[in-house]
Formats: sequence, C-alpha cells, structure tokens
Amino acid sequence: MSSKDFHDYIIKDVFLDIPGITSKRMFGGYGLYKDGIFFAIISDDAIYFKVGPNNQADFEKKGSKPFTYAKKDGKQVVMSFWEFPPDVMEDKEELKDWVEKSVEAARNK
Repeated sequence: MSSKDFHDYIIKDVFLDIPGITSKRMFGGYGLYKDGIFFAIISDDAIYFKVGPNNQADFEKKGSKPFTYAKKDGKQVVMSFWEFPPDVMEDKEELKDWVEKSVEAARNK
C-alpha cells in the first residue's frame, strides 16, 4: 500500500464516522487534525497518535512504541506520538475514545 493509499484508507474508511477530521501533507507524511487540533501523524504507512498523561498507559498496554526519527547528525528524536494499535481501528466506539484522548493530550501539551 502506498502512503497515499494508506492515508486515504485512514481518512475515508477508518475515520469515516468521526466528524471534523482533516489532514495536511507534512514532512513526507501527513498531519491529522480534529476540529483544527493536531492529534496524529501518518508516516511510512503507520499512524501515530498524540500521547500525554491521560492516555500513554493505554498505548503502553497495547505494546505500542513512540514515533522516532533520525536528525541529520544521526541523533534519534523521540516524539510524543505513539503508534496506534491496529485492533482499535476495528472498533468504531473505542476508536472515537482514543481520538478524543489524543485530542485532549494535544490541547494540554
């Protein structure tokens, strides 16, 4: 699946029933917004949600890992976005809760 195909799947299928979701191209991937709040990243055919004290434990329980990238000098940067558990995508009600918690984490950064 190409990055564009994955993006379209996430936006048009996974988030179909969640109003206010938009996306913008950024840094070779996409930024996802809910009602203008930046809450997720699509990169390399994976989706990462914003985490904070209100939801990090949820991601840890699912075995998720944070989004990392290498700077030009080779140093690794760890961001406060964690890989979204694929099994949650299948449960529309649970998905809505995870989106709301990530939006809340983004608001409270």
